[in-house]
Amino acid sequence: MFRRFLALLLFLPLLHPLPARATVFATVRGVVHDPQHRPVAGAHVLLKAANSQFSLHTETHQDGEFALPEAPLGLYDLTVDADGFAQFAEPVALASGTNPVLHIALTVGPATVSVQVHGLDTTIATDSVTPTTLVTRADIDETPGASRTLGMQMITDYVPGAYMTHDMLHMDGGHQTSWLLDGIAIPNTKIGANVGPQIDPKDIDSLEVQRGSYSSDVGDRTYGAFNVLPRNGFERNREGELRVSGGNLYTGEAELSFGDHSAATAWYASATGSRSNFGLATPVPGIYHDATNSGSGFVSLIRNQTANDQLRVTAQYRQDFFQIPYDPNPNDWQQASQYYESFGLRDGQRERDAFLITNWVHTFSPKAILTVAPFYHFNQANYDAPANDQPVATTWHQTSNYAGGQSDFRSELKGNSFSAGLYSFYQDENDLFGARINDGSAPSQPNTTADATGGLVEFYLSDHLHLGRYVTLLGGERISIFRAALNETAVYPRIGATVEVPRLHWVLRGFYGHFFQPAPMQTVSSSVLNYASNLPSGENAFTPIPSERDEEHQFGIQIPYKGWLLDVANTKNRVNNFLDHANLGESNMYFPIAVDGALVRSWELSLRSPQLAHFGNFHLAYSNQIAEQRGAITGGFTCSIPGDAACDPGDFAYQPVDHDQRHTLNTGFTASLPAHTWFATNVYYGSGFVNGLAGSGVGPYQGSYLPAHTTFDVSAGHSLGERLKVSASVVNVTNHRVLTDNSVTIGGFHYNDPRLISAELRYRFHF
Repeated sequence: MFRRFLALLLFLPLLHPLPARATVFATVRGVVHDPQHRPVAGAHVLLKAANSQFSLHTETHQDGEFALPEAPLGLYDLTVDADGFAQFAEPVALASGTNPVLHIALTVGPATVSVQVHGLDTTIATDSVTPTTLVTRADIDETPGASRTLGMQMITDYVPGAYMTHDMLHMDGGHQTSWLLDGIAIPNTKIGANVGPQIDPKDIDSLEVQRGSYSSDVGDRTYGAFNVLPRNGFERNREGELRVSGGNLYTGEAELSFGDHSAATAWYASATGSRSNFGLATPVPGIYHDATNSGSGFVSLIRNQTANDQLRVTAQYRQDFFQIPYDPNPNDWQQASQYYESFGLRDGQRERDAFLITNWVHTFSPKAILTVAPFYHFNQANYDAPANDQPVATTWHQTSNYAGGQSDFRSELKGNSFSAGLYSFYQDENDLFGARINDGSAPSQPNTTADATGGLVEFYLSDHLHLGRYVTLLGGERISIFRAALNETAVYPRIGATVEVPRLHWVLRGFYGHFFQPAPMQTVSSSVLNYASNLPSGENAFTPIPSERDEEHQFGIQIPYKGWLLDVANTKNRVNNFLDHANLGESNMYFPIAVDGALVRSWELSLRSPQLAHFGNFHLAYSNQIAEQRGAITGGFTCSIPGDAACDPGDFAYQPVDHDQRHTLNTGFTASLPAHTWFATNVYYGSGFVNGLAGSGVGPYQGSYLPAHTTFDVSAGHSLGERLKVSASVVNVTNHRVLTDNSVTIGGFHYNDPRLISAELRYRFHF
């Protein structure tokens, strides 16, 4: 019976495409009128990507209305031409799944005159309750450190509440985030199994970051959704580009990419390699045994088969290797606590990741789009140790295979933007674990394998009801059926509303919704069970991990003013079965767990400026966050010894989670200088993460939180003609090192990144 269910999971999305919303696209609608507000028929409307030759165009109807579907997220230039009127032009920023309505007033004049409109509020989404940040190709290229293969600055520098700690990206108080390609979610149930972004930043054209309050057509990994529009070849005409960079700590990266497009087809392909003597966060200020190398290949293809049918294919293969850093001094305070002794370890982790996504988009009309997208995802993380490691030599291999699909349909009818659809995948998990106990404290465990299978089916319905020009009501339902170690079902609502204040164009928004986050599908071999049962205390008995269930409230406001955009959001997320991670003894196996509950409260603020006096742009992202958990561990390795103090949940009161940081600030400026030169800065401030050794008498920090820390990054670049560009970047200019967290995961304690200096040469050529 279960096998039949799994087969249904795999093939249902392919055989029975249901309606839903294509989450990479926006529909641009509007009305063109003359100075007396009379509609202008037959006006030519052109929407062109700001950084490529991709464009959409149409003509206005008799009532002056127009609609442009299938506009991917990103920055555009909108122009309108009509006989007897001056050309109208303005920039437009599009978020996925939105339906902006533009009111365009033409002025009388010859066609040779162009009316440039700047500072309008075309970057705001008046019909979305989701706090969203759009990161462009230029942002990635110019932000210090952001274009590195392992760089996460494209997210952390611009998104409130996003930060790196213990080598994992955290957002809005949690770990689970989703990566989407062209609106298709790459399936994943892991927590921090891999380091770095899912896609090399150099292969990204635009990145849309959503942080909670999702409509029902967006998945359930609550804490962040990264919707990637990959590079696609529309910006190139049989052109290639070679990027070579080098820096301190024997760091080097190289990428060779090619792209081209015709009227019907666009393609892009790249190959990237990198290495460095600094990879993972180190347990002490010094860098020991911390080399890393990476290689990847990426392909993107867009084919307009007919005027109404588009095929998108995206594929990637990537492999990474990380040495696990250690503390060479067995007598320093970091190891005096016996919390984590790493001086005898020389471990490493190899990671491989590959995916293939095909996406067919069919346009029935300007108001109806169908998308069908089968996908496959392979993920592997192999942790290995030399046989003589002290005290434990660990082998832990995790291999995941996902196959499934997403099918969507969107339609607009009489003020309703309706969507419905299905998302489903089947997962096959094969893991291996073994532990050689070299200090004699317990019996060694041979390498043994275990496997598990499961799957997820989700149906969703969503509607945006536009009550006139200024009010939008949102409602939807997401039905989740998850079959793994536990069989779980959830039927959860998501509702919201937006109100635009006339003339001011301020947008008030509110959201209430529930989320179901499938638990990590984890295998437990006999060696894992035997190793855990021999631990002297703590969590040593395995219990199946229940899925996380979240209840979120959010209220926010967007305030545009002369091209500036201020966004403020207040969020409260109440969690049952909070998914986290914990080390299993001294095995370096950080196993996923579920804690009884958690509560995350935050105020978040973002501010982006227009081009200031043709000189540059300013950005700011700030978060005031309280992330707490309560109760005992309810899934993963739980307690089996009655009265064990290591497992005492206390008085069931809320306590800060290990990645709680109350204040996080990123702010910077990118200056456009004369002679094709730019200069960018970013300042990061963190108030300090929770101190796991508070009051223990061990180490220099005894307060509840570790010390505040500030770093300063800079970058600059110059174009030497159309083909050659040079740039340089310095991350952590002052080389200020501080202990950012002492939560034991890979490598034990974690200090912030050292000074990272790099210089890059980019050469573009025709082929």
